[in-house]
Amino acid sequence: MSEKKFVAINYISCKDHYKPRFEELFATRKGAIDLMPGFEFMEVLRPNDGSDYLIVSHWSSEEAFQDWTKSEAFLEGHKRGFEDLRLAKERGEEPPMKSSFKTYEVIAK
Repeated sequence: MSEKKFVAINYISCKDHYKPRFEELFATRKGAIDLMPGFEFMEVLRPNDGSDYLIVSHWSSEEAFQDWTKSEAFLEGHKRGFEDLRLAKERGEEPPMKSSFKTYEVIAK
């Protein structure tokens, strides 16, 4: 039985002052995810209504996605954002962004 296609969506809420930095992080990303086995493509969606950004990644399987989240490449790809969060915490500030994941199995195209 073949593995089912898989999509992970990361919902990112950013404080207004952080939105340019968030977009810069993706504009200058190192592309670590692009080399992961099972990765197909990613879309970064800017909201038109000021709500959450969506990071939509497409995978050949859930296993491939899980392997990505446990990899050194994942840590490397998120290092700058994690550092921004750490620095905000050190300054006693609220995080400039928050994220939550939802995952989906593709059932139709």
